[in-house]
Amino acid sequence: MSNTAAAERELVPAATGGVQSVDRALRILEILARSGESGVTEVAAALEVHKSTAFRLVATLEQHGLVEQVEGRGKYRLGVGLLRLAGATSARLDVVQEARPLCKQLATATGETVNLATLSGGSALYLDQVAGPSALQPHNWVGQHIPLHATSNGKVLMAWLEDDELKQLLGRLPSYTGLTITSRAALRKELELVREQGYALAVDELEVGLAAAAAPVRNAHGDVVCSVSVSGPTFRLTDERMQRVLPLLVEASDELSHRLGWGAR
Repeated sequence: MSNTAAAERELVPAATGGVQSVDRALRILEILARSGESGVTEVAAALEVHKSTAFRLVATLEQHGLVEQVEGRGKYRLGVGLLRLAGATSARLDVVQEARPLCKQLATATGETVNLATLSGGSALYLDQVAGPSALQPHNWVGQHIPLHATSNGKVLMAWLEDDELKQLLGRLPSYTGLTITSRAALRKELELVREQGYALAVDELEVGLAAAAAPVRNAHGDVVCSVSVSGPTFRLTDERMQRVLPLLVEASDELSHRLGWGAR
């Protein structure tokens, strides 16, 4: 047997075990959701595993705040960490629901595709998309991650970050076209411009022939929580037409911000 084949055989059980552990951890959460409280012995019986295995899984979930011990009873219940995760999902859904009618209006007014995006790790995650009447079979970006440095949405989402947060995101800046910004210094200068003018542009930076503009959406605390963008082919979104689109875009993003509590008196 070759060394490669032996290595592959060694890797298979480890990978399978990892997936199995995730599956068991999720089942523990389901067990606690049904029962309210359960001890390690009960969890082990439900999973059909040794008690020590169940304890390790429960202890790991406890470290992440997903389960917690019921004081003095030796049992576990779902932890407040789940509320944090659920709250993040709920907040995103709230933004999408508030944004949808405004995005529809903006798509109708501009004729182009309107996207709603948020920062997710080291990329921009598209939460929603509305196609305007001029958009012919647009690519569906919902649920997809796109690079920050090569897109108008990404630039907006980076522009108002604290410096230490920005440093963590500014790793390698791959080139997608000849106009993609690949220098950290140049990108920082671009983000300064975004902050000054209140919107970002990206023309032929992610894809040749694609133009986009984005503006920030703020929550009640003034934090930029997502961005709204208008995108379309460069032959339609010329410099002249972009100047007519930008006021509509900024107006829509400001209105969404106000609906989320920003500037409320």
